[in-house]
Amino acid sequence: MSAITGLLYGALAVFLGGWYLGFWSGNFSLLLFVLTLSTFGYWLAERLHFLPQRVAAASALETQDVQRRTELHRQGITQVDGNVYAARERVLAQPWWLDWTAGLFPVILAVFLLRSFLFEPFKIPSGSMIPTLAIGDLILVNKFHYGVRLPVINKKIIENNDPKRGDVMVFRYPVDPGVDYIKRVIGVPGDEVAYLNKRLSINGQAVPTEPLPEFYNEDSLRYAQQASEKIGDVEHRFLTDTQRPGFVIPMQDFVAFRDNCRYNAEGVVCKVPPGHYFMMGDNRDNSQDSRYWGFVPDANIVGKAFFVWMNFGNLKRIGSFQ
Repeated sequence: MSAITGLLYGALAVFLGGWYLGFWSGNFSLLLFVLTLSTFGYWLAERLHFLPQRVAAASALETQDVQRRTELHRQGITQVDGNVYAARERVLAQPWWLDWTAGLFPVILAVFLLRSFLFEPFKIPSGSMIPTLAIGDLILVNKFHYGVRLPVINKKIIENNDPKRGDVMVFRYPVDPGVDYIKRVIGVPGDEVAYLNKRLSINGQAVPTEPLPEFYNEDSLRYAQQASEKIGDVEHRFLTDTQRPGFVIPMQDFVAFRDNCRYNAEGVVCKVPPGHYFMMGDNRDNSQDSRYWGFVPDANIVGKAFFVWMNFGNLKRIGSFQ
């Protein structure tokens, strides 16, 4: 068993190393599910087989020690060497391969349940949500806000809140569901979203905006035009680049409902289909979002982002956001 466990850990190390280096992609939820099942198997084997074997061996050792001491005492020998209790502890101790499998099961199970049904951490990899979220922000995502979903298959089993305009949402990228994206909900089912000449309107009503001082992006070392807008009940800041044109060129792999969008030299107008959402980044001219690849189906929703719990480069960023 120790050799098999060593091979399994070796395979896990190779898989994680290749994933980290970018040789292949992986599904962390699936990996955590497999680890939970695997360690549970070891945990059951420990409780039902290996632990009883060790307890029986320790009991036999104690019985032999009692018999030995009784026989020596009968012969008049009262001073007997040997510490059966230390030997008993060594017999009862878990071998390393059980300690690193069955022993880790409760921890892995707790992480799996916490990450699957309550809160999941994410790291912001790009600047598409600047100024709301910066590269390197470590955020928490509420997994039950939009309903309880089964892990791995992401099947909703309990309804909760529907996504609202203005929410910052994590979802599986429709073009490649193995990749998680984070954007802001702009349009809900039935909405008509227009982004023309860099002005946003929803259902024919221009979204209220207010100019703000220019924003200095420390990553790009450039200033950007900054403003605030109110979408639904959420007021937030966004950026535009005056040097970039307003028109949008859709991607060739626009996932679905391509006919729901009309493109022209001024921008794009889209009608959000049932069960889908229109997403945009707050860094409007540096965000690949629904303008380019289409709508996000409800089945792709991961959760609502709500809190920056760490940024090692700037601790002042810790806190909630809208």
